[in-house]
Amino acid sequence: MHSLLYITGMTLLWMIIAVAVIHVLMDNRQPAKTMAWALVIIFVPVIGLVFYLFFGINHRKERMVSQRSLDQLTKRSMLGFVEQKNLRVPERHKQLVDLFVNQSFSLPFKDNQIDIMTDGYSFFPELLKDIAQAKHHIHLDMYIFEDDALGRLVADALISKAREGVMVRVIYDDVGCWNVRHDFYEEMREGGIEVAAYLPVRFPSFTSKVNYRNHRKLIVIDGVTGYIGGMNIALRYVKGTGAQAWRDTMLRITGGAVYGLQRAFLIDWYFVDRTLITNRDYYPALATHPLPLPTNNCLAQIVTSGPTNPYPEIMQGYVRIILAARRYIYIETPYFLPNEPVLFAIKTAAKAGVDVRVLCPLRSDARFTDWASRSYLREVHEAGAQVLLYQAGFLHSKMMVCDDSVVTCGSTNVDFRSFENNFEANAFIYDEGTALRMKTVFLHDQERSVLLSDLPHRIHPKFIKRLWESVTRLLSPLL
Repeated sequence: MHSLLYITGMTLLWMIIAVAVIHVLMDNRQPAKTMAWALVIIFVPVIGLVFYLFFGINHRKERMVSQRSLDQLTKRSMLGFVEQKNLRVPERHKQLVDLFVNQSFSLPFKDNQIDIMTDGYSFFPELLKDIAQAKHHIHLDMYIFEDDALGRLVADALISKAREGVMVRVIYDDVGCWNVRHDFYEEMREGGIEVAAYLPVRFPSFTSKVNYRNHRKLIVIDGVTGYIGGMNIALRYVKGTGAQAWRDTMLRITGGAVYGLQRAFLIDWYFVDRTLITNRDYYPALATHPLPLPTNNCLAQIVTSGPTNPYPEIMQGYVRIILAARRYIYIETPYFLPNEPVLFAIKTAAKAGVDVRVLCPLRSDARFTDWASRSYLREVHEAGAQVLLYQAGFLHSKMMVCDDSVVTCGSTNVDFRSFENNFEANAFIYDEGTALRMKTVFLHDQERSVLLSDLPHRIHPKFIKRLWESVTRLLSPLL
């Protein structure tokens, strides 16, 4: 009897393994990734199957929003686009602009004022002031909306505006806010705010969706003012973490590109709430707005990417900018675990004589990720890139500036998770003035950093440390 049960169990297990391996093969990924998953499932079957269910299933072929609904959500921003006069796309960046337009209808908008904020002390007072001045609507799309002193301050400000008749909508990520009590969001709902969780973690979808999170940080106020960058709503973005100060980058945008932020939010809102919002009031005519708005050719695109998009747009943008760099490319990221296309692009640019600088924190807030990144940092250093480690606190800034002509800043880290698994949003800005200001920010951070080449224990680690770095690197796609 026992032997029969054993044979039946083993037969069932091998049938499941065969189905899983066929699923991996039929997904038509890169051969190396296909072989890796197949070997893990075959040789470590139980653990391998669990890992594949959580982290291996590819959702890029899924469509979370129907094409018809996407067209309806986009047509209003299209109206804003065709109304733009004297729109000039820099010839050097025309192919990059067209790439985003053709793949995800991320339109370029002119007439933008970009304010760069590098810490919570500059970001949150400005945000609270803009919230207080809101007349029509406030939209927040946040990975983390924490129940702490700062989170409650922002929530109270939003509730106050909701009671004045302003439409307030909030999206938070269910996994990013796992430790936030549900009462916190219920209090917002009772105060008149519409609140929705992104991809709530429920079984059985838990197994296939827990790895795919909405990491975006988007805010839109009255359709004319918006924010995008690396900061969530939490006290640590002001106080820091542990003994480390927090260094981050957030952009406040006034003008045309807010149409792009609005489109990104409303697509997310349709996904979480199934409410199709296409009212022209959410895309106000900027020329008739009572506030003085900029008139210039500061061009910006708001680009989103995610595991259900046909292509990884933001990663493609990074690769295109890096390979097109002529003089310099400066990158800030809290986590450096680049996938193969980005790593190859950085090394190629460095070998070609471009001044490539990569700036990461000396001490990360994620120890395991810190170890996994070390071999990658050595690799780009050996290719000729300058690697700098920020030592004045924890660097959470996610930005890149190239050749005094193009900037990207948003929620995207230079790692597998951001490029392949998370829902992310970045602004791509084509403007010399903005690029020069962002370059100044980078150079200021560089002054507070140490060169990797000046740390012998990081350049030439002992055997055990190097082995551990190699082991953690194997798990880079999961971190």
